[in-house]
Amino acid sequence: MKRVIVACGSGVATSQTVASKVKKLLEQKGVSAQVEAVDIKSLDAYIKNASVYIAITKPEKQYPIPVCNGIAFLTGVGMDAELQKVIDAIQVK
Repeated sequence: MKRVIVACGSGVATSQTVASKVKKLLEQKGVSAQVEAVDIKSLDAYIKNASVYIAITKPEKQYPIPVCNGIAFLTGVGMDAELQKVIDAIQVK
């Protein structure tokens, strides 16, 4: 199963909220993926097995997978476009 990683400073509040919303939106679209919230300090360990990373804060470095804007899932502004980026990343073979 494809994996989506959402990271914030603590891996508890904001990332959990975004992860829950993304999981629900993916289910509504019929897209299967594991969505996991992690703290930013653990990101490098999780990114290896992920298809896409949803960032709550601006990433300080480049990653070998697509990076989406997590704030869009909090505010709703640009959310559809970011969700499509997540879906596209998941569906890449």
